[in-house]
Amino acid sequence: MENIVEESVGKKMTEALDRWNGEEPQITVFACIYCAYMAIDTAGALRVRYPANIKLVKLPCTGKTDVRYLLAAFEQGADGVCVVGCPIGNCHHVHGNLRGRARVAYTKQLLDEIGVGGERLEMYFVSGGMGQTFADSIQHMTERLRDLGPNPLKE
Repeated sequence: MENIVEESVGKKMTEALDRWNGEEPQITVFACIYCAYMAIDTAGALRVRYPANIKLVKLPCTGKTDVRYLLAAFEQGADGVCVVGCPIGNCHHVHGNLRGRARVAYTKQLLDEIGVGGERLEMYFVSGGMGQTFADSIQHMTERLRDLGPNPLKE
């Protein structure tokens, strides 16, 4: 039974690598300068490993997330986009993360409508000491994108 599972996982990874031509999906991460950026820094300080396939864009708050920025990241070749902000109820700008969450939800609908796919966009909430949670989120997003394949706008 174990060999069947290993063969299935191995076949899935081989198919994903073929689809990606051996490259990793590219992820643009929009992070608030408070909790999210501190979590990224914590991950580095603790030497927590996560995929190196991210481009980091610092925002003063996820409330400054703009639908145009998210769509532009896909137009510029990102296979996926993450918005990372403070935990709900703990935003340094009171309700900024709630505004960011609403904009992410709206952008997901737009991405579904234009055929890119809303599942390529995700928002995560972390506090400053959650370096491992940040790393796990990036790993999860990378695996999701491997299954989805490259950004259709690249073709």
